[in-house]
Amino acid sequence: MSEPQLPPLNALRAFEATARLGGVGRAAQALHVTHGAVSRQVKLLEDHLGLLLFQRVGRGLRLTEAGQRLQQACAQGFGLIDDTVRALTRAGQAPALVLGCSGSVLARWMIPRLPALQQALPGVPLQWSALDGSFTDAQAGLDAVLLLAQGPWPRGWQVRELAPERVGVVVAPAHPAAARLRHAPPAALLDEPVLHTTSRPQAWPAWAEAAGLDPSRLQRGAGFEHLYYLLEAAVAGLGPAIAPEPLVAEDLANGRLLAPWGFAATGGMWVLAWPDGRTDARVEALAAWLADQLR
Repeated sequence: MSEPQLPPLNALRAFEATARLGGVGRAAQALHVTHGAVSRQVKLLEDHLGLLLFQRVGRGLRLTEAGQRLQQACAQGFGLIDDTVRALTRAGQAPALVLGCSGSVLARWMIPRLPALQQALPGVPLQWSALDGSFTDAQAGLDAVLLLAQGPWPRGWQVRELAPERVGVVVAPAHPAAARLRHAPPAALLDEPVLHTTSRPQAWPAWAEAAGLDPSRLQRGAGFEHLYYLLEAAVAGLGPAIAPEPLVAEDLANGRLLAPWGFAATGGMWVLAWPDGRTDARVEALAAWLADQLR
């Protein structure tokens, strides 16, 4: 079988770009070569084929019938090569590990730890999605999801318990009541409007009952849709807030927040969950790393 008599590749590239972009100048810019270089390559291709590929019309170019046929073939051929190269490149890479957690956890706890996580799981591309709720259909489409939840765990999920959830009251040192609260019993909080979030409406009542207080005596201050905004408001000194310990640990260490009465277990857990029937060693490694971080 004889070798195919293909024109030079550079000549085909110059022709394809000129035909697609409608001019030699635009083709030269796209290929990062000179106007004259493109013209020479197109002329070389026409000589090789013994055919005219362009007709000059005024100051522009128009494809001949032969040029139109060759353009279609070039578009299909270069498109197929491009698709194949992209597929081969993707095949040589590890697929991304697609993970989820609430937007508040992602912003305040996970993102600052991503460099350490990448070191712990080298060569594993990570993709994070902010998804609220627990054990939802949207979360089932991910490889795994980090949740704050309370058992019993639903059927159809594998759940790895990582650490108990602990929550506490936090307040910025700049808040007018901060000095008084840090040296007073929890009942002193009843005199202050508290920041709250619609995403966890039971957080304050549960804390009050655990502290031996009547939840109905709590004064509601500003409300926020997400825990992230609630904690930013607390750091800004707008009032006392209630928060999971890991999400405010750095603020406490840096003195941006105080926790007058510490943190107490809620009965909930930090868990990593994924749908039944899936096995991925990377998820197991992630669970171990998360458990270590939360401890």
